[in-house]
Amino acid sequence: MAVAQGRPRRTATGGRYKDYRKKRDHETGNVPALTKLGPVRKKNVRMRGGHEKKILLSVEALNLFDPKTKKASRAIIKNIVENPANRHFVRRNIITKGTIVETDKGKAKITNRPGQEGTVNGVLI
Repeated sequence: MAVAQGRPRRTATGGRYKDYRKKRDHETGNVPALTKLGPVRKKNVRMRGGHEKKILLSVEALNLFDPKTKKASRAIIKNIVENPANRHFVRRNIITKGTIVETDKGKAKITNRPGQEGTVNGVLI
């Protein structure tokens, strides 16, 4: 399913814009990846210019950075504690940037966008 990223059909006051042309292919977006907690699943999506974006569909571990020791390590995600993007994402086990997760090394905050980058990075809190 394509997502249109053009202007809306209605003005701010509720009036309708008159279409002077149809939608164009370059105006489409993609549906969100909604990275879940589970066994690793990735998908490659072609972008403009022939570039590829690795979309992460589900993940079970993250690259964890410890600010005290300044070292990075791999940690297993046990549970999702809080998600400031949407409170219902906690229930659905969806990981986005800013999500607080419980790992085997303590609680961590996700610092990147897993649905767009193909990996999950976090900082120990």
